[in-house]
Amino acid sequence: MKISTKGRYALEAVVDLAVYSNNGLESLKNIADRLDISKNYLEQLFVSLRQKGIVDSVRGAQGGYKLSKPAAELTAGDVVRAVEGPLSPVACLDDDNCNQPCGSADLCVTRILWHKLMIEINEAVDAVTIDDLVQS
Repeated sequence: MKISTKGRYALEAVVDLAVYSNNGLESLKNIADRLDISKNYLEQLFVSLRQKGIVDSVRGAQGGYKLSKPAAELTAGDVVRAVEGPLSPVACLDDDNCNQPCGSADLCVTRILWHKLMIEINEAVDAVTIDDLVQS
C-alpha cells in the first residue's frame, strides 16, 4: 500500500488550512500558491474533503474553506481516507470488499498478516491529529 500524491497533497492542504485560516475562511488560490500545487487539482481534492466532512465551504467573493472541526479532532487518517478510500494493504480487506471476500478467504494463509497490517496502519494515522502536524 502506498499513499498517493492525492493523499499527500490533501494532508498538506488541510494542515495549511489549519495554520492559515485562523478560524476564518481561506481561498484555494492562497493554499495552492503557498504549497505550489495546482488550484484545479486542489479543487478536486476539496470536493472529496467537503463530502467527507473534513472541510466546510462558503461560496462567493468572500468565500473559501475552513476545517469542519477543530484541528485537534481531525486525524491524518480522516484526511487520507477521505481522498484515498480505505487504507488496507490488499483489496480483500477494503470496506467495499469485506462482505464479499475472495473464494479463498477461509484458506488464505496470509490474510491474518494483511489484517494486522491494516490495523497498524489505521491506528498510526489515526493517532496523529491535524493539530499535531501543525505543532510539529
